[in-house]
Amino acid sequence: MTDKKVLLLGAGFVTLPTVQVLSDSGIKVTVGESIGVLRSQKTHPSEIACRTIETAKKLCKNIKNAHPISLDVTDSKALDAEVEKVDIVVSLIPYEFHATVIKSAIHAKKNVVTTSYVSPAMLDLDNDVKEAGITVMNEIGLDPGIDHLYAVKTINEVHKAGGKITSFISMCGGLPAPEASDNPLGYKFSWSPKGVLLALRNSAKYYKDGNVEEVPGSELMGTAKPYFIYPGFAFVGYPNRDSTPYRERYNIPEAQTIIRGTLRFQGFPEFVRVLVDMGFLSQEKQDFLEKPISWREATQKILNATSDSESELALAVSSKTQFTNSEDKTRIMTGLRWIGLFSDEKIIPRGTPLDTLCATLEPKMQYSPGERDLVMLQHKFEIEHKDGSTETRTSTLCDYGDPTGYSSMAKLVGVPCAIAVRLVLDGTISEKGILAPMSPKINDPLMTELKKYGIEMKEETLA
Repeated sequence: MTDKKVLLLGAGFVTLPTVQVLSDSGIKVTVGESIGVLRSQKTHPSEIACRTIETAKKLCKNIKNAHPISLDVTDSKALDAEVEKVDIVVSLIPYEFHATVIKSAIHAKKNVVTTSYVSPAMLDLDNDVKEAGITVMNEIGLDPGIDHLYAVKTINEVHKAGGKITSFISMCGGLPAPEASDNPLGYKFSWSPKGVLLALRNSAKYYKDGNVEEVPGSELMGTAKPYFIYPGFAFVGYPNRDSTPYRERYNIPEAQTIIRGTLRFQGFPEFVRVLVDMGFLSQEKQDFLEKPISWREATQKILNATSDSESELALAVSSKTQFTNSEDKTRIMTGLRWIGLFSDEKIIPRGTPLDTLCATLEPKMQYSPGERDLVMLQHKFEIEHKDGSTETRTSTLCDYGDPTGYSSMAKLVGVPCAIAVRLVLDGTISEKGILAPMSPKINDPLMTELKKYGIEMKEETLA
């Protein structure tokens, strides 16, 4: 593949493994951090020009076939010019920009790979993509990605043998390794802090015992329950967004329960629920969050407390939320102090409670040198076989990051993405349109290649 060229858009947490795998395959990679993306994230203008090229340069350092550029994806002429130069485009920028990238690829008749869920805006381009004769491969990271591969695998095996899937529960979490879960949330950021916190505000919808159940975002953390995988982990799980389309996507109309959810360590949901009740995950603009006031003053205004003394702020918190017990209250209030919400520390003003909180949390919740992350992904299938017998089967991936190399999250998103790029380039994945890994024809070659990198889910019968 030494004659192949890739344009990779994005230089975030998970990009390096993608670039490295492609470079090791002899593929030339042009890496572009996008000016337009940074502008959309309200990055200060003085930072944009520097960050775009410097971030891309840092990513490409010591990778022989990688070349950095600065590119504004919102500038159609500039984007079209770069897309014309390559064989395929990899879009690892925020999902709202994918449709723009795909439109450019349609014009140039070039293939595209993303790790993101297929959005309505992307799906609207399906006919145009097919008419252009190109492949747009999506949902090929970890979740979505590896989860699809092994869900489809087991479901197809059961159906071929004449059986039924009566229940499908899939739980995934990107977490610090237990020894690194040393802050009040038991969590550290391996991707966008804002993305992590925004996901906690999503409503959830799923099938449970044949009925559709819905949970508003404000109540999501209250649904979290202990979730057993291995005895050594104290996980809790809660539903993630809308699981109901997976009856059709996974071809399991017989399933009475379908839940796709998120794993966190114990204590996390209660802490986040208090932040939600306090109004700290709000994206509503507040004038007082446009200047560097103290956190205690900002907290007073967000809570509408009578004063900014710690005792009054604590009373205001208690009036906004409920604690499970006194121990829980002590733990969470200690955590709020750890963040600095009652302190004289100046906020990093970002205009909204959520963005301002993110600016404070990001440096506090980074991985320290020598720490590693953990990814846990498990599917649990309840199966009714052709002869009427039943089985509980699991597919499990438990993976730790390498403190001297890639994080687990970066590897498990970046490597599948790179493998998909290679398989599109060599014609193994050749179907046209807006695609996701939902068929053995697409999935089997991906699984075969991923095993060469030690990436696979362990299958086990529990009962």
